[in-house]
Amino acid sequence: MELGLVGLGKMGGSMRDRLRRAGHTVVGYDHDPEASDAGSLPDLVRRLSAPRVVWVMVPAGPATRSTVTELAELLDEGDVVVDGGNSRYTDDIANAEVLSTRGVGYVDCGVSGGVWGLEVGYGLMAGGDAADVQRLMPVFDALRPDGPRDEGFVHAGGVGAGHYAKMVHNGIEYGLMQAYAEGYELLHASELVTDVPGAFKAWSRGTVVRSWLLELLVRALEDDPGLSELEGYADDSGEGRWTVQEAIDHAVPAPVITAALFARFASRQDDSPAMKAVAALRNQFGGHAVRAADEAGPASGAADPRP
Repeated sequence: MELGLVGLGKMGGSMRDRLRRAGHTVVGYDHDPEASDAGSLPDLVRRLSAPRVVWVMVPAGPATRSTVTELAELLDEGDVVVDGGNSRYTDDIANAEVLSTRGVGYVDCGVSGGVWGLEVGYGLMAGGDAADVQRLMPVFDALRPDGPRDEGFVHAGGVGAGHYAKMVHNGIEYGLMQAYAEGYELLHASELVTDVPGAFKAWSRGTVVRSWLLELLVRALEDDPGLSELEGYADDSGEGRWTVQEAIDHAVPAPVITAALFARFASRQDDSPAMKAVAALRNQFGGHAVRAADEAGPASGAADPRP
């Protein structure tokens, strides 16, 4: 099958390689001329035979919207655009409307797998018209992991469903990572456990907490047992926030995902104003010890058994 691929970063470039390994013809375009096959977006479209398929792998938001808008002017009736980035599902609905005026189909596809996808395959969650999704199955089959199709691919529903599923997937990922991180900190704080990396590695086979994320943490600890080369700062790419907002909108309790998102916010504060307020309040109502900002020794203040 022939397709165009817009955006050849860490994931887009690896996806191009995996598709080519499977025998597909891929024409890639990127702002980096060294990575690009085509000189421009119009050049990419000209190189493809009708009916065309163009897969977009650029950052969510304005970059994706502008790319889709430009493609709407370049493509013809019967062509299909796939957004494989991390767009919010509400953007999918708007993108599909822009393309439909030209008779161009639209499929949103959440893609999971990161830098490992080239070798092990990508988890795919597609949304869109059944006919468009079926047309793209040779591409999906090449990208997904080996094995049963329904263990690496789902047609989740209509336009927006793929990115909605990926949004919730990433929210769950936030919670899993936070649980492993808190477990790591607790083991590290204990004087009883002398082999923290070994404990995590032991969990990777036969236990109920084993997972690919755990395997990746084991790998990280083998490379840097104390994680001393890293700063305790965790960014968020948007999906966690969107998941929490959807939980609020649907009155679905999601305390774990919400707490994991807020923990990332806390990681960006060298001296948390919120924790200063907590310390001040505890001192005010209970006389609990507080520590001055420039104080390195034991905390001062009268202890009080009240909570």
